[in-house]
Amino acid sequence: MSDPDSGKAPQADGASEAERRKGKSSRRAKRKRGGHGRPTAHSAEASQAGKPSPAATRPTEDEAGSPAKKRKRRRRARGGAHGDGQHASPIQQPSSAPEHRAALDHGHPSSHKSGKNRRKHRSKRGLQGRPLAHEKTAQIVAPTNAFAAGHVQVHEDHRHDRQSMPRREGDGQRHHAEGDSRPVDLYAALDLGTNNCRLLIAQPTRPGQFRVIDAFSRIVRLGEGLGASGRLSGDAMDRAVEALRICAAKLKTREIRRMRLIATEACRAADNGEAFLERVTAETGLQLEIIDRETEARLAVSGCSSLVGPEARSVVLFDIGGGSSEIAVIRIGENRSSRLANHITHWTSLPVGVVTLSERHGGRDVTPELFETMVCEVERMLEHFDCPPVQGAARDSGDFHLIGTSGTVTTLAGVHLDLPRYDRRRVDGVWLSDDEVSAMQAKLLSWDFAGRAANPCIGPDRADLVLAGCAILEAIRRRWPSPRMRVADRGLREGLLTDMMADDGVWRRGRSRRGYRPRDVKGPQT
Repeated sequence: MSDPDSGKAPQADGASEAERRKGKSSRRAKRKRGGHGRPTAHSAEASQAGKPSPAATRPTEDEAGSPAKKRKRRRRARGGAHGDGQHASPIQQPSSAPEHRAALDHGHPSSHKSGKNRRKHRSKRGLQGRPLAHEKTAQIVAPTNAFAAGHVQVHEDHRHDRQSMPRREGDGQRHHAEGDSRPVDLYAALDLGTNNCRLLIAQPTRPGQFRVIDAFSRIVRLGEGLGASGRLSGDAMDRAVEALRICAAKLKTREIRRMRLIATEACRAADNGEAFLERVTAETGLQLEIIDRETEARLAVSGCSSLVGPEARSVVLFDIGGGSSEIAVIRIGENRSSRLANHITHWTSLPVGVVTLSERHGGRDVTPELFETMVCEVERMLEHFDCPPVQGAARDSGDFHLIGTSGTVTTLAGVHLDLPRYDRRRVDGVWLSDDEVSAMQAKLLSWDFAGRAANPCIGPDRADLVLAGCAILEAIRRRWPSPRMRVADRGLREGLLTDMMADDGVWRRGRSRRGYRPRDVKGPQT
């Protein structure tokens, strides 16, 4: 009688040769534990002589059948493995727990109990590269503050073919790359200005950069009517407090390592500015600080440091705000500091912004004559700025340029790019030539209020402010003519974040800490 296992045996259940070898190794492991493995030659001879082996005592199909079925039954008798669905049900085939466990081990390759096969399945993937269907991975989807909620919401990821946690936008609470559960350093910056309330929550990434985790911005017009009365109005304070409540709720859902919350010109100039901040603390729990003008200018420079290229030797950076406009003259020598604010040689803060200037002259119906009047007013203010001429500030110079960070310059860039909807990714960092800036200002001046409000990059909230901002920009361009200007959709919040991260040395630690993977979180990078 020939050995049915000689020659090339057909595959059972479509299993590969590697799978059958796994089954054999598992049977050898069971023999060591005292289970029923593959019978020895003596037991095979006894079976052929009419003495049934223990593995052959189990109920089988009818002896009549094709040679292929007989070969399957013989392999099953020797190896204790199930055939192609021909095994009996548990009711028809009572067996002890070890025998039943052995049958399961042979029937499914992913359920081997031996240490060798556990190592093979450490990657959580089955044969043929298919994932194991019974594996589920928990991941964080809504990180909450420990003292606010006391727990972390999780859900099970049914995409089992991922061997590490997916990168998620906005999930900055924890690193969940495989084998790394260390907390992520989150920083928050809030800027309450004359016109806007802005919040930014970010995570440090590469040295000098960070990734935005959450952001909020709302036009509150806190300085509305401030120029005439010298006080913050009740409606303006109510709008600001409502926006700050949203910011407080966002901060409570995150574990923030460090935050800084500032207020600028409106609270500086208002007689009731301090009283308003006490109300903010009582109603929202946020404690805001009023910063001086010099600090505001330095923060604007810090926020735009990554937009100053290595070829630049002189830069004039300006931030046109709602109630004031900060201007910083930067001269960069051969030894460039990692903090661009250290290169500021002169700075000033003009007591004029888009809100105050439009309230004095009107922002809805602006004629060319009225526009020139606003430009001349700002020029007279700049005459008091004692600053020597900037080296290279000429139209044919390539190592000098302007950087504008405000809603005015970002609006001009959006209109120039003809965006159907404002897109920060396309606006931030874009270059505008001197002729392009002049053309955009003339285009906006030719539109009436309804035309400006209909533009998606302006909208009704800024339609009465944008030309006042263009008048301030024109006065700056006349003082420091430049062949090009770079647009920055960033400002005080980015400066606050950059300074806090640099002070804590997170970028130095990030280069040396083992397992630090700053790319685990997706999102816009600054």
